[in-house]
Formats: sequence, structure tokens, C-alpha cells
Amino acid sequence: MQDHTFYMARCLQLAQMGKGATAPNPMVGAVLVHDGRVIGEGYHRQYGMAHAEVACLESVPPVDKQLIPQSTMYVSLEPCAHKGKTPSCALRLVDEQVKEVVVCNPDPFHLVQGRGFEILREHNIVTSSGLLDASGIWLNRRFFCFHQQQRPYVALKWAQTRSGFFAPLNRTRYQMSNRHGQQLVHRWRSEEAAILVGTNTALHDDPQLTARLWSGHHPLRLVIDKDLSLPSSLRVFNVEAPTWVFNSIRDSVAGNISYKKLDFSGSIIPQILSALYAHNILSVMVEGGAHLLNSFIQEGLWDEARIFSTPDMLSEGIAAPMLSNAMHAFATELGTDNLNVYVHSHSAYPYVNGMEL
Repeated sequence: MQDHTFYMARCLQLAQMGKGATAPNPMVGAVLVHDGRVIGEGYHRQYGMAHAEVACLESVPPVDKQLIPQSTMYVSLEPCAHKGKTPSCALRLVDEQVKEVVVCNPDPFHLVQGRGFEILREHNIVTSSGLLDASGIWLNRRFFCFHQQQRPYVALKWAQTRSGFFAPLNRTRYQMSNRHGQQLVHRWRSEEAAILVGTNTALHDDPQLTARLWSGHHPLRLVIDKDLSLPSSLRVFNVEAPTWVFNSIRDSVAGNISYKKLDFSGSIIPQILSALYAHNILSVMVEGGAHLLNSFIQEGLWDEARIFSTPDMLSEGIAAPMLSNAMHAFATELGTDNLNVYVHSHSAYPYVNGMEL
């Protein structure tokens, strides 16, 4: 008897290999099993490339091709039912006459939403779903949030001392994390679609907001600059990556800089998230100052918070943001400076054991 859980866990493991490269598509892994033997594996490597099911089928050695109609396909997300950058995976499974398909999660995308299952069942392919569903939802929490809540997944990030200080009172740049922590942040940046800071952070810290300490793509850089007062010499305006500037004055494009006009008479956070959703941006990491971070927290528009906790190095300072309704926490020690990272979850996408920092 086949161990369904074992093979689905392998699907989720494979899916993670596409982290940071598949958006706006989800991360998906697939395993093809015949009589207890794996004859094919695949995952969605990059947006625009073959989906996991196709990659899995094409990995089957010629000598085992004849076994496909008697095999079970395990896949971490419902096979797609439409033609986008690639053909329908559900129809490919039908063409290959796969005997059974076991799925982790249904696909929330409106062009799928059960239609993949319908196609398989219409062609007498045994189909089931829900295996390791919580782990699958956590893995693709950005994708699920985007399609279920019509906004990008929001991850907050900051560092604070154990006494709760966020920065010096004079707002001077003050590095709290060590080299290991900085590399981790750059890896996180490479895994998100966008990164957001406010005016004061851009001005006082002059961040580059790139993933230069990690191998991966740079996120879209987002800056709030209501009156367009920030100097063009800041590094966030260099050519290393595209930048959006949220302001109250104009909509225009100049090189790799796009100016997005917002109504600052009310909250701009829902407007920012709506603009990102309209441009198919699945996730955003907020690395701004205490005011911006607290605004997301107070409006309940956050899904995850990643907090570095360092030894007390400030006798006084700006108070760190305070979370509300945080559901879970995970901590790990980094390097030799007693630097801990705490991950808090909030919303419909709870933390599950095994989260990979």
C-alpha cells in the first residue's frame, strides 16, 4: 500500500525549490508513483516554464513511460484547467491517462477553482484532495492570500533590542543585526515580490533595498514620498531595480522610476495594496520605520512579522512596534551574537511546524 503522506511531503519539498522564482504562479511539486516506486518527479522551476505535473511526466525514463496509465500522480496544488503561459496540466494528465491524482490543495485562482478536478473526473481519473493541506497553504500563503483576499501577502520585518527599542531617538542609522542576519534578510527579499519603506527610512538610512547579499532576484522597491521631497541621489533611485514612488502629486514614469499618485487625505495603505494587486504583485515586505509598521498593524493589514531581537545596545530610543492578534511564534538563534528571529503569524495562513527560515 502506498504511503500517500510520504509522497505528498516530497511534493511540498520539491515545490520549495522554486521559491522566489515562480510568482505570480504558486510553488508546486509533483511525484509520479507506480506500485510503490517513484518513476518521475518535477516542480515548477520558474514563471513561464513547465508546471510541476508536466515536468514530472517528462522526467519519466523511456523504459517506464508505459507505466504512466497505471500510476498515481501526487501534486501539491490542483492541476490547472486553463491555458496561460503553458497548456492545461489537467488535460495533459488526461492525455497521459494517469490512473489517479492525489492533491494537497484546491487552486483558488478563478480560472481553476475546481475545474481541474472536474476535467479529471470527467475522464474517469480517480481524484482526491486535502492531504497535508495546512502545510500546502502555508507554503503558498502568498498565492492564497492574493486570490482569496484580493491583496498581496504582507510580511513585516524589523529589528529591536530586547528592551523594546527600535532605533535611536535621533533616527541615525543603527545596525542591530549581524552578518548572518543581513544575509537572511536579503534572502527574504529575493523571495518577495516587493519591498516597502517610508520617507524617513529612505532619507535617513539610504537603503538600497536589493538582495545583493543573496543569489536571487531583486524585489520591486516601493517608497512613500508624499511631496516628492526625497533627493534623487538616494540609492533607492539607482538603476539596480525598478522603484515605485507613492506620492500625492503625479502619475508618471521616468526610466526605472514609476510615480503612483495616491489620496493622502485618508489611509494610504489600502490604496498601496490595491495598486500592487492590480499589477499582479503577490507579496510585499515592509521594512519601514515604526510609524509605517504600526500603521499596518493598527489597520490589521498584515499576515506575518519577522522580528530580530538583539542584546540591549541602546539605553533609550524609539519604541518598537507592538503586535496585536499574533497567533504563533518561532525563534532561532543566528551566528554568535545571540541574535534571535521571531516569526509571528496573523490571518488565515497560520504558521505550521517546519517553517524554513
